Amino acid sequence: MSKTLPFWKTKSLDELSTDEWESLCDHCGKCCLNKLEDEDTGEIHYTNAVCYLIDMKTCLCSRYSERQKLVPDCLKLSPKMLGRLNWMPKSCAYRLIEEGKDLPDWHPLRSNSSETVHAAGISIRSYAIIENQVDDLLDHIIDIK
Repeated sequence: MSKTLPFWKTKSLDELSTDEWESLCDHCGKCCLNKLEDEDTGEIHYTNAVCYLIDMKTCLCSRYSERQKLVPDCLKLSPKMLGRLNWMPKSCAYRLIEEGKDLPDWHPLRSNSSETVHAAGISIRSYAIIENQVDDLLDHIIDIK
């Protein structure tokens, strides 16, 4: 009996349908954290301040279809831009697939649960604060997994 391989093992990111592309997102919320770039080194520093549109329980955007209108700096990720986004978290499924790696066990596509990303401590749920509660982002720099 042959087992069919999951789509992320058989297709390139460019070949994914819209639904497959969207399902790769693990809903960790890390890409919605405010980031600072060191002007001298180009190094990216994450903060624990997150976009005001995030739903802290689910780590999903509360206005996903309108996000780019409401937050002009919000990027719509695509396969073509991934290689240029050095700030994507190392745990990000898009990045992992682009690098030829597999999805971790906690990823919802592997676990069949949206809660495993939170239980594994990968999501921002336990530490993020909404950006409008922050005065100076420099005081909120963190290390992320």
